[in-house]
Amino acid sequence: MLIQNLLNGLMVGGLYALIAVGYTMVYGILRLINFAFGDVMVMGIYFAYYGATLIRLSFPLAVTVSLAGTALLGIVIDRLAYKPLRNSPRISALITAIGVSFFIESFAVVFFGPNYKPFLDALENKTIAFESFVIGNVYLPKIIFIILGITAIALFMLFVIVYKTKIGMAMRAISADIPTTSLMGINVDNVIGFTFAISSALAALAGVMWALRYPSFYPYTGFVPGLKAFIAAVFGGIGSIGGAVVGGILLGVIEMMIITFFPTLMQYKDAFAFIILIVILLVKPAGLLGKRAVEKV
Repeated sequence: MLIQNLLNGLMVGGLYALIAVGYTMVYGILRLINFAFGDVMVMGIYFAYYGATLIRLSFPLAVTVSLAGTALLGIVIDRLAYKPLRNSPRISALITAIGVSFFIESFAVVFFGPNYKPFLDALENKTIAFESFVIGNVYLPKIIFIILGITAIALFMLFVIVYKTKIGMAMRAISADIPTTSLMGINVDNVIGFTFAISSALAALAGVMWALRYPSFYPYTGFVPGLKAFIAAVFGGIGSIGGAVVGGILLGVIEMMIITFFPTLMQYKDAFAFIILIVILLVKPAGLLGKRAVEKV
């Protein structure tokens, strides 16, 4: 039971981390909390679901289309909602981010309907969601290992893009100083658009894997995971990609371990994350791996 819950914690934490790196990448560049990532995650689930069930694409192709669609959605969100506010006070961008989140949720309710949908209908082989390894008396679902593997590969590719490519170098330069980076001939808007695209695609990937593990979804499925991913980003140190990964994994493991050792607290599971947020803000406001920002006046 302990091993199974530990693996569940790592899996859920990995999914939090995929969304949290989106929060932290956008914040690192624009100092903006894009609260719409949880909703972008849900749109990724819908794109994959309808790609497989309505258009009859194979599941891997439907997921690929979903990632491309949400990447495009991220660029559209940046261009229409955030780009016009680049030079506005941060509170304006923050309010807009909340508005974008509500807009996407309402759009999904109107366009896709408010009812739950069975994500496993998108799979050609549904049994993969229920197969397990049996070690002694312990049942370890195969889907957990698949999700852990895909999450690790996605995070590795993200680190390669950010730290080993020219576009990643441009992203890091913009996070340090936008005006100076612009003077060096870098198209800042394109780099910011790329950041939104890759962040949204990661959120969609997290959404698809979330739906594989918890296979009923509806337009508000991304609300709680989105909030917890934001907490994970703050926990690890918002602005730090490594911190987002560490924060996400720790948050997932802590949740599962508390449930394991204190099963009577199961109904308060979602509250643990907010308690962690309060504690980290009181004890270490910059997060585990974050650096305290110095405001120039």
